[in-house]
Amino acid sequence: MKRIIALIILVIPGFLAAVGIKLMRDMTFGVLQAPFPKLWLQFIVGLLLLLGGLGFVAGFILYRDRKRNKVQARFKETRTKK
Repeated sequence: MKRIIALIILVIPGFLAAVGIKLMRDMTFGVLQAPFPKLWLQFIVGLLLLLGGLGFVAGFILYRDRKRNKVQARFKETRTKK
């Protein structure tokens, strides 16, 4: 059950990133989608969706790999003592 929930958590941001790519592609070809009044606004929203989706998936994978000690030394967290 945990794996299915983790898959769903990863699929939703991946889907949003795909929608972002589609919006940016449509702007490139001059196709204006329904909720956006201007092409530049459509591109900005698409870029934000793409960056947000990719950032979430990348952060999820980095967190998982850090937990399993499968990252290079430069990506490991450094904790400072007080």
